[in-house]
Amino acid sequence: MLDQKTIDIIKSTVPALKTHGVEITKTFYKNMFEQNPEVKSLFNMEKQASGEQPKALAMSILAAAQNIDNLPAIMPVVKKIGEVHCNSRVKAEHYPIVGKHLLTAIKEVLGDAATDEIIDAWAKTYGVLAEVFINTEKEIYSSI
Repeated sequence: MLDQKTIDIIKSTVPALKTHGVEITKTFYKNMFEQNPEVKSLFNMEKQASGEQPKALAMSILAAAQNIDNLPAIMPVVKKIGEVHCNSRVKAEHYPIVGKHLLTAIKEVLGDAATDEIIDAWAKTYGVLAEVFINTEKEIYSSI
């Protein structure tokens, strides 16, 4: 799990996520689809075009940041998203691609406000969250 300093840094980013979350996720998707077009088929392009998917991801990231010290609180949402991921055939090997582009988007949108300390804390946090999703999705795949 995460150390207290990392948790505190993540919680300190909540105001920025509230203000810039959708911009971060729109930037994330744009960059990821341009640089890793092989993952585009895993996503609902209608929900991309409508803005629904970037907004949903922004809200999920915000919820994770707000509850980073109490991950069981977000498990119902993780399970719901995990089912969507499994239906779309998301695999564990996709998570490093997502992580790379998410961290880059945070830095791109927030600029100098996204200090090395913040990016490092989000990298650690993403690793933990990705593991939670991967394990949840492994259980779902095994029950299909």
